[in-house]
Amino acid sequence: MRLPLQIAFHNLPPSDEIEAKIREEAERLDEFHDRIMSGSVVVDVPHRHHQEGNRYQVRIDLRVPGDEIVVRLDKAKHAEYRDLDIAIRDAFDEARRQLEDRVRIERGQVKAHEALPHARVARLVQEGDYGFLATPDGREIYFHKHSVLDGGFPELEVGTEVRFVEEQGEKGPQATTVQPVGRHGGL
Repeated sequence: MRLPLQIAFHNLPPSDEIEAKIREEAERLDEFHDRIMSGSVVVDVPHRHHQEGNRYQVRIDLRVPGDEIVVRLDKAKHAEYRDLDIAIRDAFDEARRQLEDRVRIERGQVKAHEALPHARVARLVQEGDYGFLATPDGREIYFHKHSVLDGGFPELEVGTEVRFVEEQGEKGPQATTVQPVGRHGGL
């Protein structure tokens, strides 16, 4: 990273051991994208659960040229996030995936012989930062605002035609990359 990593703790005391683990994970991100300009990590315990144990939330913000990568693991219902090491690992795994996607897009490594599917925006949940695509074959596919290229989520409207890259997520199909048709020449 070009600038020092900022680490903050919210609702829990700072820990040199946790900070060292975060710095180690952050250093490995440079292997996936060589132009990370800055980064910050916030470790939080948003709700105290005396009977069930605390569940951790990890947020990572990375700046790369022309974009921002944001990871927010807020899976308060996932029991494994009672273990801070697992929450940190999963957050950095997601950051790596997003950086790899960004590098593939920058290098134009989306296979040219594979036609990317088209869909239309079926629903948008602005306050939830997500939406659903309707495919020509009648399926609905979830997408998050960070999947929309160039920060274009606020510009989307119901009915906007998009191209997308689909993967199987925890709760079904999801679009990992979404781009409105006609914008910057497509994917």
